[in-house]
Amino acid sequence: MRFDNLNLEKGMYSISGKAFTSVLEELDPTENYIGTKLEGLDAFERQLKRFDIKVSGSKSDCVEKFFSTSTSATLFPEYVRRAVISGIGESEILNNIIASKTYINSLDYRSITSNPSEDDKSLKVVNEGAGIPTTTIKTQENLVKLNKRGRMLVASYEAIKFQRLDLFTVALKQIGATIAKQQLQDAINVLINGDSNNNKAEEIELGGEGFQYSDLVNLWSKFEDFELNTLLANNDTIVKMLSLTEFKDPVTGLNFQNTGKLATPIGANLFKTNAVPKDRIIALDKNCALEMVCAGDVSIEYDKLIDRQLERAAITSTAGFAKIFNDATKVLKTAE
Repeated sequence: MRFDNLNLEKGMYSISGKAFTSVLEELDPTENYIGTKLEGLDAFERQLKRFDIKVSGSKSDCVEKFFSTSTSATLFPEYVRRAVISGIGESEILNNIIASKTYINSLDYRSITSNPSEDDKSLKVVNEGAGIPTTTIKTQENLVKLNKRGRMLVASYEAIKFQRLDLFTVALKQIGATIAKQQLQDAINVLINGDSNNNKAEEIELGGEGFQYSDLVNLWSKFEDFELNTLLANNDTIVKMLSLTEFKDPVTGLNFQNTGKLATPIGANLFKTNAVPKDRIIALDKNCALEMVCAGDVSIEYDKLIDRQLERAAITSTAGFAKIFNDATKVLKTAE
């Protein structure tokens, strides 16, 4: 088997359109290990096994274990990347508002959309010989705006080389969580204001004096062709919402106590994030509203990390958001 004698080098990180693990997989396919004791490990994990590097658990190795040889040092940037991605992936809110994630290899991308008219939505009988009603799907006029979000890793090798990898992973995952928080702000801005394709969300005014449960019911009623299954609101707004009599239903409260997740009497999941303005509640169909566009994966300054130059190593992710169906998002104005 080839995993124990692969020649690892920096250049494996710079192959266009391929991640380090993808390059490893081509040289050492996982399918070759079916039925062996290494089944279940991918190509990178087999390299960790090769150099006996334990990255998790109470008996995890210290950071310096990666640098025991020049060959094993090549694995360190991929370890960092995976830990950061894990932190991004733990963003519950972001994961619950994305209908589709698209990876591209350039900075130019146009999403698709379909905004049928009321006549197009009607269910018509197709008579013999008559034309069949159409649904038009087209590309957006303007490109998706991509933003580079990231953090600078600032740590001297001498300071961290004796730190356990399981603890260092926690710190790296926090970098990923911060990137995800920045991306969530970008996503919410697109949900409210659109993606520069004349698709700002419809705003719904309060029906009376002050925010009432009837306003949520009215918001729910606006989703004729989509399902209102997700609500996003600021902390202050959620406090007001939970003070409404209808939210004091014992079943709703019991669900929150058991799961820690906020559900609403109208059946939608409620998420708290201060990225939403204080006077707004965003309502959406999470299955149809938003596309996340990623220009590649998380980017790591691999050469610095391999050479133990951690003091100024950038970790970035370039991504943007586009609306798919504009009517799948509505915004309730909670202040008159």
